Formats: sequence, C-alpha cells, structure tokens
Amino acid sequence: MSFRPCLVIPVYNHGAGLTATLRRLAPLALPTYVVDDGSDESTQAILQTLATEHSWARHSRLPVNGGKGAAVMAGMRQAWRDGFTHVLQIDADGQHDCDDVPRFLALGQSHPEAVISGQPIYDTTVPKGRLYGRYLTHFWVWVETLSLQIGDSMCGFRLYPLAATHPLIERERIPTRMDFDIEIIVRLAWAGVPVHNLPTRVTYPPDGLSHFDMLRDNLRISWMHTRLCAGMLWRLPSLLWRRLRSAAHPPAHWSRWQERGSTWGLRATLVCHRWLGPRAVNLLLYPVVAYFMLTGSSAREASLRYLHRVALAQSKNHRPKWRDTFAHMMAFARSNADKLNAWTGTLTADSLDFPDGGHLDALLASGRGAVLISAHIGNLEMTRALAQTHGLARITAVVHTRHAQRFNDLLARVNPAFTTNLLQVGDIGPDTALMLRERIERGELLVIVGDRTPPAEDNARLPRTLSAPFLGQPAPFPQGPFVLASVLDCPVFLFFCLPHGQRHRLYLEPFSERVHLPRAQRQQHLQTLVNRYAKRLEQLCLQSPTQWFNFFDFWQPARTQTTASPQRPNTHETPPA
Repeated sequence: MSFRPCLVIPVYNHGAGLTATLRRLAPLALPTYVVDDGSDESTQAILQTLATEHSWARHSRLPVNGGKGAAVMAGMRQAWRDGFTHVLQIDADGQHDCDDVPRFLALGQSHPEAVISGQPIYDTTVPKGRLYGRYLTHFWVWVETLSLQIGDSMCGFRLYPLAATHPLIERERIPTRMDFDIEIIVRLAWAGVPVHNLPTRVTYPPDGLSHFDMLRDNLRISWMHTRLCAGMLWRLPSLLWRRLRSAAHPPAHWSRWQERGSTWGLRATLVCHRWLGPRAVNLLLYPVVAYFMLTGSSAREASLRYLHRVALAQSKNHRPKWRDTFAHMMAFARSNADKLNAWTGTLTADSLDFPDGGHLDALLASGRGAVLISAHIGNLEMTRALAQTHGLARITAVVHTRHAQRFNDLLARVNPAFTTNLLQVGDIGPDTALMLRERIERGELLVIVGDRTPPAEDNARLPRTLSAPFLGQPAPFPQGPFVLASVLDCPVFLFFCLPHGQRHRLYLEPFSERVHLPRAQRQQHLQTLVNRYAKRLEQLCLQSPTQWFNFFDFWQPARTQTTASPQRPNTHETPPA
C-alpha cells in the first residue's frame, strides 16, 4: 500500500484517560503503538488490562521516564521498523478529538510528503495562561522558519511522514520533554517538509492529568527558542532563497510553461544526428540532461515527488535521490531522441512488438473510426511517426503543443509529414467536435491524452476535471477525452507505447464499445471512466516509473495550477500523439 499509517500514544500515568481514548479509537481498528514512558505501578496494571482488551494496540515500555518526546520517538522508530509510512501522534489524556483521526489520515493520504498538524479550536476549558502563552511560541516559530505555514507548533495531534521524520530523529538531538512538539516541526520545516494545518477541537477534561511544569518547561522552551533562532541565522540564506524562489515561481498550469532550450541547441542536435548518427546523440544526452536537471529546479523537484509517490505505492521505504531523477529525465530525453529517429527513418516498425495487434486489424477491417486515449507515458509520438511514414493506419493526434514549439519545428524540419494529421487545439468546441466526427466517420483513429488538465480550465464556467485515486492520492484528470468519446459515439481504446528492452511494445486495449452519459447519472458515469483510466495509468507507472513524463505537480488541483505566472520553466515536452 502507498499509505500505511499507524497511531502512537505516549503514556505517563494516564491510566484513566488512556482507557477512554482507546475505547473511542477501537472502531477504527488502526495499528497503534502505546508507549509507556515509565509509568507507576497502578498505571502499569491498567495498561496490562487494556493490552488484553485491545489486541490491535501494541504496548511497549521505557524503563525510566524520558518525557513525551522520548516516548513518541520510540514509537516512531518501531513503526519505521515495522514498515509503516506515517505516524499519527495523539495524546492519551483525552484532550484530542478521536473523531478527527479519519480527517488527519485522509489529508495525509492526499499529501503524503507533508506534516498534517492539528490547529486547536479551544472551548472554555482551556486555561487562559496556557492559551495566551502559546502565542509567544507561535511568534518565535514564525521567526525561526521565516514562514507562517505552521499554524500551531505546540499541538501534539499531528501526522508525521516517516520518510522525512525518521532520518531527522536519528540525525538530530531532538528534545524529549514538552519542547519536543515545537522543535521537531521547526526542523522538519527547515528540511523543506510542507506543513498542512487541520483545525481540530481540543478540550481540557476536568479530571485530566497534565505534566506541564510551568517553570521548568517554560525554561526549556525558552532555551529551545534561543537555539532555534541561532540555527535560523546560519540557515538564513537558504531560507530566504526558498522564500524568494517560492514567490517568484508560484504553481502554474502546465500549458503555460515556457519551453526550455534554444533553437541553435536543437539544430546542433540535428546536425549531430545527421553526421554522427543516433549513438552520438545518445552520448550527447548525458551532459544536456545534467544541465537541465541542475538548472531546472521545478522539474527536478516534481520528478522527486513523483518518484517518491511511486516508491510509497510499491511499499518501498525509499527516498528518491538526484540520481533517480536524472534517470527519469534521461528516459524523457531518450524518448525525444526516439521521436527524432522515427521521423528521420532511422527507427523502423520492425522495432515494435504489438501483441494486441488483432484489435487494430479488426478495427481497420470494420472501417470504423475510434478514439484512442493515451498518456504522457512512453513514446506514442514515435508510433505516430511510424504509422505516418509506413502507412500503417490513419491516425490524427489531438494535441496541445504550443509550449514545445521549437522541438516540434525541429521534427517538422526533418520530415514535413510531422504536421500531417496533427490537430492543434486549445479547447474543443462545437465546430471542432463536428470536424472530428467527420474524421471518425471516415475511419480515422483519434489519439488524445487523458493525463493533462485542459489548458482553458481557468476560462471554464463549470469544473472540467474529476479527482481520481492515483499513486495513493487524489489527482485531477480531464473529463474531455470521455465526453468527446460520447459525442463521437465510437469505440474507445487505451493506447500506450513503452520501451521493452531494446525494443518498444504497443498496448491497444479495449476500453468501451460506446461511451454513454445519461443526463441523470452523467457525473457518476464520468467518474467511473476516469477512475478506470487512472487505475490503468497507475499500473503502467508502477511497471515503468521513469517513463511517465509530467514534470510538474500533477496532484495539485487544476484551478490552482491555472492562476499563476506563465514564466515557470519546463523541459522540452511534446504531448505524445
């Protein structure tokens, strides 16, 4: 599973409170680590009874009282060894609302790389002195992180991603008393881990047991802020750079990204291909990809996030490194080289394996047209080149290519047939749909990708994306390909092309004989289709992780992507046809 959460409950003489807390958590049946931080004998007796009553809770004991932080970190280490990906810390004294546990887990599943931090909503039971004292800590935390992203640094109701947290607690000396919650989230923020704040109700039970020592813990917290402010000062350049970069490069919709690279560089690649051949071009790719990886922070970070999601979905405790994103970008560069080889005639149809060819033969024999829904995975553009140059089939690619115009001009230069049956669209209106219907009636195959939100999303009056589970998180997928298929009233196939050793393999898979969207259940039917498509794409991504080429935050909601500056850089990227 891509998201394996568990609970960690630190306990120090909280026998009565823990009894009520476990009973409220029991319906969730979540794996739970109850860590006894050196409690007295009466509490130990209660814990033994609770261990028998709640077999889903695993009990362990620290020999001496080390503090709340010591107990939580002991639970984190055990959870990491047992293969869990996230730890939800919750107090034993009944302050935290157990009903909010599913909300923390849902938000954590949507943002597995982030800390989900509780932001307390207090009632009248909160002691006023502690309430007002928190604001002083909030101020210093905002100073120490140069950010307002941490809504409440003292709340112990918090979901931690272990991929980032476990190395931190092994590397740094995190305090183990009441200053634990504050310092660990500051250090995670320093490490670039995002923080999402979740409002949650916090109460102080009249019979609750608090171990907060007004004098000692306030002294510890004051000394901690002194150390953290000093740590902030020598991190100041990197923290400022992060802030400036974030302000200068807010998230942008993929269609607004500008193509990176120069015309002369592409022409030099073409000259190298003509005079020295494909092998020389493959060698040239290494320094080129290294340059774009080092200078393209947005694409590099998006690749790392994507590869991390793949690792989580494969149940691997692997944090991708730069060498992994280099391999990802190298795969993309090689796919572009294969496009060049195909359009120049260097690559022939003999290099393709097509075990699903019977579906295409039957379709062509019927004389019917069809919609082939693909994705930015592998190399469908190479397939279109071979089909065009060898007359294998009449294929029209419905694409958006304005953000990669220079690379497309290069392909058109090497073979004018590149622009044949290449339909550039920004939005599909009635006129475009009518023209596509005519092509279908002539027996053409329309190829359209289903893993990019529409370029005109920000101009749409109604949402044109649907959220579907993808690599463990909800992601926006366009409705357009499925709506278009229903309008064209023709068979629908999924169509992919992936490297297979030294060759390429084509996938042509029946998806639907007809797409029917009844008015009353239109959205439900669309959701089902989008979910099926996303599931198949996920399978291919897990099969060939470096072959999916969306170098931006794919999981970000579409309408958020469209609101930003169009100046964010991108690598050359032509949507596969």
